Amino acid sequence: MVQVCLNGARGSGDGAVVPMSPGAMADSAAEAVAAGASDIHVHPKSPCGKDTLSAKAVAATLEAIRSRVRVPVGVTTGAWAEPDPAARVARIHEWTVLPDHASVNWHEPGAEEVAAALLERGVAVEAGVWSATDGAARFTASPLGPRVLRVLAEVTDPDPDSAQSTAQELVARLGTAHGRPVLLHGAEGGAWPVLRLAGRLGLATRIGLEDTLVLPDGQRAASNGELVAEGLVRYGCGTKA
Repeated sequence: MVQVCLNGARGSGDGAVVPMSPGAMADSAAEAVAAGASDIHVHPKSPCGKDTLSAKAVAATLEAIRSRVRVPVGVTTGAWAEPDPAARVARIHEWTVLPDHASVNWHEPGAEEVAAALLERGVAVEAGVWSATDGAARFTASPLGPRVLRVLAEVTDPDPDSAQSTAQELVARLGTAHGRPVLLHGAEGGAWPVLRLAGRLGLATRIGLEDTLVLPDGQRAASNGELVAEGLVRYGCGTKA
């Protein structure tokens, strides 16, 4: 499985190719799915371009994307979008249009409560476990672990020379991961090396403008679709998952 991460917490300063409006996200999602992506991760944006969990923004984003594609669509619940855990839970209960899944970063305060709120509403949970945090230990001890859809093993090491070893250490720390599937991906300079490792390990992975703005040769990517196509054609990423 190859997930496309359309935009992340990036903003207009990262270039016009990063989709910010619901319409632009829908166009980008359609291109990425046509290139081979089978799942979507997106960050709904406020009018000023900041990540938000507001019901209005989430609904507009999901409706726009679903008008163009027929694959699962998930959103972030990152603490940077709503720092207070109680407010994050309240936002989830306000959603009028529900995503297929939502990511919960297990190292963030309130992760268990946020995940429980999502499950209560029938939204599948992607457990975000970042390297260089205590997320793996928290997740492996979590009673909610067996109920998540999958684990997003996120390698935050941006060094292309060390990202793969960091990824291997993270996967080892996850152990059995409560028997849930693992999606392994990297970020910035580590994005392509970790994607290659995921392909060798037969794990699901993701690629998109949230994780990297460039192609393996260092050239600026023109779109999420180009990143997905490059990952599938060059590295065969996600083909065994």
